[in-house]
Amino acid sequence: MVKDIPQTENLDKNYEAKDTIEKEQAMQPSGPFASLRFRNFRFLWTGTLLSNAAQWIQQVTLNWLVYDLTGSGAILGTINLVRSVASLSMIPAAGVLIDRINRKKLMMATASWLLIISAGLGLVLLSGRGRIAYLFIFSVLGGMVQSIDQPLRQVMIFSLVPRAFTPNAMALIQTGWSIMRSFGPSLGGFLILWFGPGGNFLIQSFAYALIILNILFIQFSPQVTTGQRNSVFQNIREGIKYVKSNRQTQTFMLVGFILPLFIIPIFSVLPPIYAQDVFKGGPDTLGFLLSAIGVGGIMGGIVIASLGKMERRGLLQLSALFLLSLSLIGFALCTRFWVALIMMALAGFFEIIFLTTNQTLLQLSIPNEVRGRVTSIINLNAALAPLGGLVAGFGSDLMGSPKGITIVLASIGVLFSIGIFLGSSTVRNYRLSQTISVPHEETTTPTDKIYS
Repeated sequence: MVKDIPQTENLDKNYEAKDTIEKEQAMQPSGPFASLRFRNFRFLWTGTLLSNAAQWIQQVTLNWLVYDLTGSGAILGTINLVRSVASLSMIPAAGVLIDRINRKKLMMATASWLLIISAGLGLVLLSGRGRIAYLFIFSVLGGMVQSIDQPLRQVMIFSLVPRAFTPNAMALIQTGWSIMRSFGPSLGGFLILWFGPGGNFLIQSFAYALIILNILFIQFSPQVTTGQRNSVFQNIREGIKYVKSNRQTQTFMLVGFILPLFIIPIFSVLPPIYAQDVFKGGPDTLGFLLSAIGVGGIMGGIVIASLGKMERRGLLQLSALFLLSLSLIGFALCTRFWVALIMMALAGFFEIIFLTTNQTLLQLSIPNEVRGRVTSIINLNAALAPLGGLVAGFGSDLMGSPKGITIVLASIGVLFSIGIFLGSSTVRNYRLSQTISVPHEETTTPTDKIYS
């Protein structure tokens, strides 16, 4: 009997240990769609999907309309630059609003604003009074609100899923972006033929109405707002101070600038010129080019969502940038349209891997108390895309073809990927376990609320 007691105690301890392990394993990411097991994240993902659809339809419609009215790559780049300036003007305030204001109300306000301006421009275009000036005004008003909406949706991921699931959740958000990049532009191109630009903008406003309805179904976790005791300027300084003091955040933010400055302009500004001047097509040709990028992005998103706890995310990021840049150089050298579509699909595949990895590593380096402010600073990279777009547009005009400027910009991407690999140990030696296990914060939503 004496010997039975410790055996029983050991057996109980073994059962407890096994139970603990099973619970921990149940809360680990499993499969490419692991984060969708959380009800609130499913609603966030659906709303983001609708938002992306509206944005991609808007982009193809706006770019086509501008180039059709003016025939100028420079003006096409300029209107995107105007949007960028509007976004930049709001970025400091955006982070403060995210940290200080109820996030559900903020999401409702941004969606409502985008609904109003999209419907307004659609009605103006349908009335036949559309002018290039109205497109510039729309770009300013839309850019201001998008600088709040995009970082807000990134921040919400960390409130709706446990920390271990955040790499998977970020990958699914980016996959949704790629899905709409694939179907949104092609749909936008055909909608121009069917309903005209004005009809497209009214369809966007309907999408924003659905987004507002979607937000109502999300059960937001109790929000601990921060920074109210300090002034807005002090809040902004706190976010900047954190970026300057944290080498990991600072490094990955600078790496993230490469994409909007040198790569995204090739995707966003040059395709209308390729469609009309190189491949001698119309809106449907433009839609196919942009959809090829989206198809590749969907595949890339599924791949990155399936990686689980793959450690070498820094090397993955640099490899994706290198191969993305080479794919775009190959695209510029293509003479056959079907080969060009393949190269664009490869570019989309590697782009989403780079983008998702970069955004995930950035978010994992930020503590919750300054997440909104730091995320808005990080989103400076998206606001810089139109600056690259201006260079791409002017470069296309000066060289007489989009091919030359594509090769120049993509070659810069190749050089950066090699230079960062050789010069930055922070990126080269990064391990995912360095930050995934550091509890800056966990979701405060009870398990019975976040699971379906």
